[in-house]
Amino acid sequence: MIRNYIKIALRNLFKNKLYSFINIFGLAIGLTCFLLISLYVLDELSYDRHFKDADRIYRINSDIKFGGVEQKMAVSSDPFGATLKKDYAEVEQYVRLYANNSRRFIKKGNEFLVENNCLHADSTLFDVFQLNILEGNVKTALTEPNTLIINQTTAQKYFGNTSALGKTLTIGVRESVEYKITAVYEDMPVNSHFQANMIFSFKNITDYKFGSFLNHNFYTYIKLREGVDYKQFEKKFDAVVDKYILPQAKAFMDINSMDDFRKTGNYIQYSLIPLVDIHLKSDRIYELGTNSDIQYVYIFSLVALFLLLIACINFMNLSTARSANRAKEVGIRKVMGTQRSSLIMQFMSESVLTSYLAFGLSLLFTILLIPYFNKIAGKQFSFKSFFQLQYLPFLLLLPLMVGILAGYYPSFFLSSFRPIEVLKSKLNANFKRSNLRNALVTFQFVTSLVLVISTFVIYKQLNYIQHKNLGFSKDKVLVVTGTSSLRDNNDVFKEEVKKIAGVKNATFAGYLPVANSSRSDNTFSTEAVMTAKNGFNMQTWDIDENYIPTLDMEMLKGRNFSKAFSTDSSAIILNEQAAKLIGFDEPIGKKLYVRDDEPNHVIGFTIVGVVKNFHYQSMRETVGPLCFRYGRSAWVTAFKINTDEPQTLIKQVEAKWKALAPEMPFNYHFMEESFDEMYRAEQRIGKIALIFALLTILLACLGLFGLITYIAEQRTKEIGVRKVLGASIWSLVQLLSKDFLKLVCIAFIIATPLAYYAMTTWLKDFAFRTDISAWIFVGAGVITLLIALLTVSYQAIKAALMNPVKSLKTE
Repeated sequence: MIRNYIKIALRNLFKNKLYSFINIFGLAIGLTCFLLISLYVLDELSYDRHFKDADRIYRINSDIKFGGVEQKMAVSSDPFGATLKKDYAEVEQYVRLYANNSRRFIKKGNEFLVENNCLHADSTLFDVFQLNILEGNVKTALTEPNTLIINQTTAQKYFGNTSALGKTLTIGVRESVEYKITAVYEDMPVNSHFQANMIFSFKNITDYKFGSFLNHNFYTYIKLREGVDYKQFEKKFDAVVDKYILPQAKAFMDINSMDDFRKTGNYIQYSLIPLVDIHLKSDRIYELGTNSDIQYVYIFSLVALFLLLIACINFMNLSTARSANRAKEVGIRKVMGTQRSSLIMQFMSESVLTSYLAFGLSLLFTILLIPYFNKIAGKQFSFKSFFQLQYLPFLLLLPLMVGILAGYYPSFFLSSFRPIEVLKSKLNANFKRSNLRNALVTFQFVTSLVLVISTFVIYKQLNYIQHKNLGFSKDKVLVVTGTSSLRDNNDVFKEEVKKIAGVKNATFAGYLPVANSSRSDNTFSTEAVMTAKNGFNMQTWDIDENYIPTLDMEMLKGRNFSKAFSTDSSAIILNEQAAKLIGFDEPIGKKLYVRDDEPNHVIGFTIVGVVKNFHYQSMRETVGPLCFRYGRSAWVTAFKINTDEPQTLIKQVEAKWKALAPEMPFNYHFMEESFDEMYRAEQRIGKIALIFALLTILLACLGLFGLITYIAEQRTKEIGVRKVLGASIWSLVQLLSKDFLKLVCIAFIIATPLAYYAMTTWLKDFAFRTDISAWIFVGAGVITLLIALLTVSYQAIKAALMNPVKSLKTE
């Protein structure tokens, strides 16, 4: 019986080649998109799940509001984890990660190489994160100073195929230290929220004074015991604040209790985020890596589902529209005694066979498209990714489920015909119109229009970001990293490069208003004695006198730093937001106070200038208070250039570098590249939305083409009669097209509010955002209408031009 079903199904596929092609090609496109997006979604959802007991590991987050400034941080204080383990039995273990100085110079032979993703960690690292150790003993790996562990790639880089265990690496330029390698671990999977090429012993942190609950610089992870509800455990954090943070806060400010602190609108709160949620649900300052967003997973999942549904709808519409061609077959078979269940199985088998043929074609498309998809999505998929053991059942069942979904309604519809009505040809009038078919076509174009409108809005927002006045100039700024390795030749290098034609200015710039740059904040007060009312946090950047002019920032009040003023070592420049926050009518000459690690040691800074607000964070964030201090942060040197041949200039800069430090690596980038990196996710979303919007329109129009082709065939005699009676070609085109174009107009009316709501919600993530203009909706509607008109007009004109003599001979 099954063999007979397949034989009849193949016969019908070959008999109706055009409709078979539309169904198979449409389903193949839908399945290809579904497979690629499924890979993306599954990869995003898999982050950090490879760690053993990942469901019991949590990171401690800090939420601090002080002086009207809110900070949501991924870091906490260094004693917090140890305190929780000591005071609460629910905590099985904790580990701290420290990411300052995450770039290190490693000596190899006579030259130095730069290693990124370098961390410090407690020796308890292996109790929380079960790294796959290839060599070494996890119990002693990080217990001693001057020890480190490295990943497999780093071991091969420095030691080839020989064992790295027990060997040493010389690290640092100014102060070289030999570190002993105590373990080698397998490279961390790419689906980890942080990466570490080298992990140093915590006992080698020399630039930090431990023990303060008020300084937040450490990534603290805790592992809870089995059965502990982390939400219930979080409620105990207020007691930790009162017991440990209050006494230290009293030493720095005039408060009696944390209630006094909270009554002024301030707070210090801590929370836990599950390890497996960090990548998709955490967007805090000082994240260890670049995270994604769960809303994009939801969006892509819906897009994949809708694309597949549109392809299935094409199959359903063509199958039901062409039901007249199968009606007599159904009538005769029923008269001959065939059960309805057998007819359902016959039509369902045709649908499933079509789905498997489309699935085979989609696998071919997927193989060809994976490299391009990786480039757009920033992933590293291969065709082997599909054939992991856990995915095979899904892959085998997917075309079956699609075949059943696409064939379910047509099978029951076709098998429901009554033999008497069929054999008396009383069904033809019912095939010309179908409310369900119209609803499905409308759904296709609603989906297409929502995606087109969304794409327009995304690109409009990206264009807004690119052209908004940032408060600084990101264009033509060459950033040379690692210049602190030049030691005493820092200034020499800067001055030598300034002599090159095309170099306008230069500054030491450890802090830059773009991604992957240093950040630092301090607590200030407007009076020498800090209280909960006069204290506040703000970003604090050390810059030289060339920083502001090099980045084309605008001074609103006062002056820039200058070597001519010896007092500038205790001077600061505020941004507009900081000046507004402190509330001085005339800030120039006023003082702000900051405390260092000693409670009674207060340092006063005189305000000498106010710089116009500039965007030092993503435009998702408001511009916060910030101040500049006069100093040097020479890890990076930025050069403002003006040349039409940047590569030639870069070679000249590299030559100056090599003349001073031939053993040091020369690394550079342009500031606008780092700026673009801040919005890489949005750029990817825009590209993917554009591609899928085009594909949904293609699939919708492919189905539309099939329907208009069939309807033109069914009305061939009618068209011939109308032409004989004097109907014009344009009137015939209108006759065949108007119903479909009405559906597109209805789809536009439905899609407009849906797209507006979706994009308004998306834009709320940006503190600075574009408006949603009316032309976006009009443009999307006109484009979609024109594409649909071209699709139906081609076949309609072709039918209208047919010789009426031939048309009348068809019946």
